[in-house]
Amino acid sequence: MKSVISVDIPQNPYDIVIASDAISHVGAWLTGRDQPLVKPGQKLLVVSNPIIFRHYGDRLVRSLQSVGYQVSTCILPAGERYKTLRSLQKIHAAAYEAKLERKSAMVALGGGVIGDMTGFAAATWLRGIGVVQVPTSLLAMVDASIGGKTGVNHPQGKNLIGAFHQPRLVVIDPNVLQTLPAREFRAGMAEVIKYGVIWDADLFTALEKAPRLDQYRYVDAALMQMILERSCQAKAEVVAQDEKESGLRAILNYGHTIGHAVESATGYRIVNHGEAVGIGMVAAGKLAQALDLWSADDEQRQQHLIQTTKLPTTIPSQANGEALIALLQGDKKVEDGRVRFILPKAIADVFITDQVTNDDIRPVLATMTAQS
Repeated sequence: MKSVISVDIPQNPYDIVIASDAISHVGAWLTGRDQPLVKPGQKLLVVSNPIIFRHYGDRLVRSLQSVGYQVSTCILPAGERYKTLRSLQKIHAAAYEAKLERKSAMVALGGGVIGDMTGFAAATWLRGIGVVQVPTSLLAMVDASIGGKTGVNHPQGKNLIGAFHQPRLVVIDPNVLQTLPAREFRAGMAEVIKYGVIWDADLFTALEKAPRLDQYRYVDAALMQMILERSCQAKAEVVAQDEKESGLRAILNYGHTIGHAVESATGYRIVNHGEAVGIGMVAAGKLAQALDLWSADDEQRQQHLIQTTKLPTTIPSQANGEALIALLQGDKKVEDGRVRFILPKAIADVFITDQVTNDDIRPVLATMTAQS
């Protein structure tokens, strides 16, 4: 089965292709149109990590070479703690070595870390060259690869250094999820649940009906296809309305405000991004209920779904409450010194507010902090 979802950004439209064995056909999709997305014969730099490249690198490179591209590779260590300016410099060095030109492109083969870094490297090499996203984790498929947010982490906060740079194409191969570790699959499910809460009540209900969501092998093919299509469609619709996050797009940060603080406070070593988003959604849900914004029933539905996915629902003991509050002040979403929160009013109905005080946040953090 093949699905194509359009991201209709006025100046930078592109397609998301979801298809079995898609990695073997990336070259054909780049060239198989009246105006190729990247002209055959151009230089391409594939950026990946050793684990992913071992599984899928040869297939991708053969696909690109088969239509005439000159392909070089850059292999970076796996993990959020390597999402740094130092890694960015390695990509730039590989781009220089490969003699990439302005009509060249980079191809990100990996999860959200690789996708974000490659996109940022492409945005900043020769003042901007093309990038193609080939996500291999569920989180990257439904979120990180779409929408053009790129960047690296700063020691004091996540994704503080970055740029908007839309891809030329996103290629999703559901088959690669078979080799995705269960913990990473659950991390991706956090973003899927997010779409249910902020945008798509039918998706949320379908997830509630599933007997298990914690591993790829327990999710039937029809539901998996629905998860990918509806999650990508939700993000495409939001991004098309607000490319640079001047308004509506901020709702995509649901669960991320406290989630990013938890990641930073634990040095990106205790919880992964999806786990942090799950914790952040629980916190946002509890905060919304404490402020009488949504019902106890909806709050429990969200928490139960997160627990069904076997995502953590407590803040690690290594993350001190006051440290988290301090980190919130360094969040990208702070405006005029006020932290913007995305809070729910009902399933598929959230809003943006800067009226949450530290006194509102403290009791929620206290009830959620795990005891060491």
